[in-house]
Amino acid sequence: MQEGKLLFFSGSSNQELGKKISSFLGTESGKITLKKFSNGETYARFDENVRGNDVFILQTATEPINDNLMELCIMIDAAKRASAGRITAVIPNYFYARQDRKAESREPITAKLIADFLQTAGADRIITLDLHCDQIQGFFNIPLDNLPSTGIFVEKALSLSDGKGVIVSPDAGSAKKSTKIATKMNVGLAIINKVRTGHNTCESKNIIGAEIKEKNCLIFDDIVDTAGSLCAAADLLKEEGAKNVYAFVTHGVLSSNAIEKINNSKITKLFVTDSIPLNKTSPKIEIVSVSKYLANAILCIHNNESVSGLFDKKFNF
Repeated sequence: MQEGKLLFFSGSSNQELGKKISSFLGTESGKITLKKFSNGETYARFDENVRGNDVFILQTATEPINDNLMELCIMIDAAKRASAGRITAVIPNYFYARQDRKAESREPITAKLIADFLQTAGADRIITLDLHCDQIQGFFNIPLDNLPSTGIFVEKALSLSDGKGVIVSPDAGSAKKSTKIATKMNVGLAIINKVRTGHNTCESKNIIGAEIKEKNCLIFDDIVDTAGSLCAAADLLKEEGAKNVYAFVTHGVLSSNAIEKINNSKITKLFVTDSIPLNKTSPKIEIVSVSKYLANAILCIHNNESVSGLFDKKFNF
């Protein structure tokens, strides 16, 4: 049964993306008051009636991470207590997505904790983009739509590949996804053997698979944080004779001195989405907006239509 009218609200984390989504929805972002008390606590109040309506709340994981997460939970709670018909949290970059398992003893599984937070707050559904690990979907007991971003990048990737490129998996964990992309694009596949030496640190060791010499190498990944891994991969590919190295990454966290690393690396071009607002930029970085994609997903859910129908069938990963 369809809920009431569609209402879209944007939190503090990525209001520029919120404006773009609102434009594609043909509406303005809903009115909401968001502020901080003098002691740092968050306050949220919907400034319009949400009773019985289909409420979508946009918030993404970006600095300050914990403030934005708390703001999202408080907005959801406010909507629930205002008798919203259905509450969907639109989280392009999922909070704490990389803490999805216990890598060592006595560690938390924080991605599961966040799922519990959101459900307890009152979320009825989640929309997100390229989860770091698919198993996070199993942390929820409510519907979750994990939208693949590959279709957003693939037209550009095809033009850069020109039928002679090589898809390069940045590590063994991305091999399955990279294999599908290479098969669909009818190009070769290479895999980089990456050894992680600590949190946010790793070394790219060697390349196995297709010949990359004088080829355009295309790397697809879900996140670039400090950019150490990506830059090391690009440098290794160039050392082995690659013509150009293009990277397509969904979430451009780009923390610390990531921009400087990218500028000094062998990366030809890095394509990232606007799932996270970029405060710094570089001539090597090009932004591809996900606003229309997310707006269409919102409309499909509101109209009780298939979300998978949005994906390009040729490149449905």
